[in-house]
Amino acid sequence: MSVQEPALTLRPAQEADERFLLELRKATMTEHLARAGESVDDAQHLARLHYRYDAAQVICVDGAPAGLLKAYRTETEWFVVQVQIAPEHQGRGIGERALQTVLQAAQADVLPVCLKVLKGNPARRLYERLGFEIVAEEEIEFLMRRAPHASA
Repeated sequence: MSVQEPALTLRPAQEADERFLLELRKATMTEHLARAGESVDDAQHLARLHYRYDAAQVICVDGAPAGLLKAYRTETEWFVVQVQIAPEHQGRGIGERALQTVLQAAQADVLPVCLKVLKGNPARRLYERLGFEIVAEEEIEFLMRRAPHASA
């Protein structure tokens, strides 16, 4: 008997999502930011949450908010700003499924996808599995890039 994957949808983040997204950010990022020596107060979390809010999409599982995907396209690349999955939904492939929407769009545009990941964040393993490679290193994070694949 196979287990059916939960229905995954993305919808633009709205002002009413801010409380959920702030709690999500705190639950998923505080540990990694603190380890990197970064500020973890609410003001810093809110500032990061508001950055590129126009590109924020709430990841819903069976209709209920479960995460955040924030990504946008420029002339030369797609850039993933944030991917956060609520702890109770982690380990079920939801982040990967959400990222695939960006990877597919980038492939259609024949553009690379770039992102930054904090050093020590286990999400790096997912990005590497999806074909991202480290192209630069900063004090607390890696810049990763996934080149577009040649069409078969």
